[in-house]
Amino acid sequence: MVLNEVEKFLHKLEKAELEAPGGVARTQTYAQLLAVYLYQNDLCNAKYLWKRIPANLKTRSTELKQIWVVGQRMWQRDWRAVHAALNVEWSKDVSDIMAALKDNVRERAMVLISKAYSSLDINVFASMTGLALEEARQMATERGWTVDGTMVQPCKIEKEECNRVNEVCLTEDQLHKLTQFVSFLEN
Repeated sequence: MVLNEVEKFLHKLEKAELEAPGGVARTQTYAQLLAVYLYQNDLCNAKYLWKRIPANLKTRSTELKQIWVVGQRMWQRDWRAVHAALNVEWSKDVSDIMAALKDNVRERAMVLISKAYSSLDINVFASMTGLALEEARQMATERGWTVDGTMVQPCKIEKEECNRVNEVCLTEDQLHKLTQFVSFLEN
């Protein structure tokens, strides 16, 4: 999903919840809204949504409960359990969102691994990314990481480095503007 599309979809879902007759939205609306909050890693809003969903809807919808299990595991930062909870058959209503969430969680795990580890066991890497051993080995190799036997040596993810460069440029630009503003005030 493109970020702008996600924001529009989220706004539509929040509006549907607010404007629902009797203050209770459809189960599908709650499921999609909960899934989008998880996709955005907005665990606080996901938790508050879960608390305000009527109990009878929670007990009747297995899928809603499954989505919340994913949220709980994300909250606990139990990545192995997050991947296990994501590996279920989702309905057409949320399958695209949950697939995007799965990719998003995997990418966040990759960034975390690249920042936190100089080397780690391939089994740990596989469990943190929710991949089978060979898929994990292939992903590490595709990223340019060194795989030596059972050890993976991650490299910093370039995307993060690009962001840091942009931040430095922004900071220097802001400093330049501030200098010009102070010079203007002094004159």
